[in-house]
Amino acid sequence: MAMSEYGNKQLVEEKVFKDPVHRYVHVRDQVIWDLIKTKEFQRLRRIKQLGTLYLSFHSAEHSRFNHSLGVYEIVRRMIVNFQEFDEWNDDDRLLALAAALLHDLGHGPFSHCFESIFGTDHEAFTGRIILGDTDVNAALRKVSADFPLEVARVIDRTHANKLVVSMISSQIDADRMDYLQRDSYYTGVSYGNFDMERILRVMRPDTDEVIIKESGMHAVEDYLMSRYQMYWQIYFHPVSRGGEVILNLVLRRAKYLYENGYVFKQAPKYFIPFFDGTVTVEDYLRLDEMVVNFYLQEWIHEDDEILSDLSHRFVNRDLFKYLPFDGSIITITELEELFRKGGLDPEYYFFSDSYSDLPYDYDRPGSKSSRRPIHLKKNNGELKEISTQSAIIHSITGVHRMDSKLYYPKEKILQIEDMEVKGQIINLLNELA
Repeated sequence: MAMSEYGNKQLVEEKVFKDPVHRYVHVRDQVIWDLIKTKEFQRLRRIKQLGTLYLSFHSAEHSRFNHSLGVYEIVRRMIVNFQEFDEWNDDDRLLALAAALLHDLGHGPFSHCFESIFGTDHEAFTGRIILGDTDVNAALRKVSADFPLEVARVIDRTHANKLVVSMISSQIDADRMDYLQRDSYYTGVSYGNFDMERILRVMRPDTDEVIIKESGMHAVEDYLMSRYQMYWQIYFHPVSRGGEVILNLVLRRAKYLYENGYVFKQAPKYFIPFFDGTVTVEDYLRLDEMVVNFYLQEWIHEDDEILSDLSHRFVNRDLFKYLPFDGSIITITELEELFRKGGLDPEYYFFSDSYSDLPYDYDRPGSKSSRRPIHLKKNNGELKEISTQSAIIHSITGVHRMDSKLYYPKEKILQIEDMEVKGQIINLLNELA
């Protein structure tokens, strides 16, 4: 890729961001500095990294902005360490740094919960922002005409340079290494801590992937177990998931009301393109968590009782109770019918939530995974898939753990006037408990 003079331009003085995880984030490239200053990247300050997790862990208020800077910093440090190896081509340096910085550019408010309601895809919007009529695109095009497309292809994992792709998106990449440590720090737990310094020292560039020196196997074991613990102790915390449940129901109700001609006291101007399925990049960028929270506050005062109640619950953290659930369709159907008899709409006051995680797996005959493995480089130069060398990693390879919860408003059940129906609901819920 032929690069312009701008692509090689360095700042007169290095810029640094103070960071609680990496101590400092270092910026010397003019294009990276210019990308950080774009309005599209600055928007990430208004998108929380962990969505509704602050409802469980009060300090989990950090943003996609500081995570993105963290991923950039880890890739920058990878590149410094890769300089001495023939497999690394320094012509790819700026490509890797830009892709690392911009990899989460398309996240919407409350991330995955928002996507499930409106059918948006943050990865697709990342590409649309990078390739569209945006300040980010303008900065990238100053490097070269095809640089925006090159960056977008790294992020969507279609780029021919699989080594650069794996630095940002693989089973041991800069993205995961930052969010595990950052999320651990901001939630006040130690589950996500691992020896990143050691991992960076034993990482090696290979033809189409990042590999690990054999002596670093135990550091990778620690990293994978940290990831496992973070998912089950933090990311899948039932209170946080309960916040997502309420937000999901609020947005679902607002969409339903709009589609059925309801007249809002506060017209949902910024939601209309999402309700109509006509979202442009400009529409998407306009909607951040500050805007969503404004509407949630306003919807508390709507005449629709369900929208008002659910909005109040989210804003004031009056969440549903939850119980473990085995996924029985019979139980779900029976409870839904009883809720209707009791005057509670099960579409909005009864919710089942299931989640699962696969800590480590790789593509092999008979495997359901499409993941690329983590490879160890033996002292004799031979590459070995890591679970064949580590008993710890072998024990979690391909193990798909699942859990389910039922969410419901306990106080509304207790207010049901039909004593027989109320008793039947309580008995069924007590059986689940």
